[in-house]
Amino acid sequence: MSTPVTAALVKELRDRTGAGMGDCKKALDAVGGDVEKAAEKLRIDGMAKADKKGGRTAAEGVIATASDATAVALVEVNCETDFVSKGDDFKALGETAAKLALKHRPATLEALLALKEGDQTLEELRRAFVAKAGENTTIRRFEVVEKAGGAIAQYLHGSRIGVVVAMSAGEDELAKDIAMHIAASSPRFLDASAVPADLIEAEKKIIEAQSADQVIGKSAEIVAKMLEGKVRKFLSEITLVGQPFVKDPDQSVEKLLKSKNAGVARFVRLAVGEGIEKKQVDFAAEVAAASQV
Repeated sequence: MSTPVTAALVKELRDRTGAGMGDCKKALDAVGGDVEKAAEKLRIDGMAKADKKGGRTAAEGVIATASDATAVALVEVNCETDFVSKGDDFKALGETAAKLALKHRPATLEALLALKEGDQTLEELRRAFVAKAGENTTIRRFEVVEKAGGAIAQYLHGSRIGVVVAMSAGEDELAKDIAMHIAASSPRFLDASAVPADLIEAEKKIIEAQSADQVIGKSAEIVAKMLEGKVRKFLSEITLVGQPFVKDPDQSVEKLLKSKNAGVARFVRLAVGEGIEKKQVDFAAEVAAASQV
């Protein structure tokens, strides 16, 4: 026996699932007004929609954070458009992901997605959001940085760049300054010892090729010193301690840390869409193709 689909019933289902009014009415109509079955149908339909949209590029989004006295979690959550990234529901998804990462310290992204908030996993919440927003949405990566003897600081540049710095020694003010520096200067490694040997070798080959005309007629000793100097310059550009401090370019971050008897144990910098290749859309061609269908 079916139940009449009233406005109150539609509202009840919408409050429960967060789906659109139209989708709620269609689901209720399809199952004869049974709210339980309609909620299940919306969940299944939402998963199908999420899978269908999964191939679309999601390079917009936010860096969400959560923190306590011992650690800070950063999570990158992506969507397709800047408009969706600014919505409260999207931001709430990021906040939930960051809180779960901080609380449970999962080892992998898959483990994070399997964690529950209430009676739903994070992956189920993501799929439900996709169904509601109509955009591919991904929880791309996360990092949890734990305190390491000194201060720990986080810095958000808008909502698109997030930095956490754990000091091995050093006070809060210095940690905040270092976090801001990392956001601005984007070092890839802490110091030269952290740079992979194969990356250094690859850079040496590039330097040798670029310097071929400059070394003609010079002794092997001079050539070696030139090469060494250029490698040092490369390392100073990609390492935190080698970079000029953004607030005082006359001194390096290494000198600043030494002057404060401080050190950095670990840092993480996440930027929205970093490394994602965005598709270039020809809207005129797209409209023309659509008009021929």
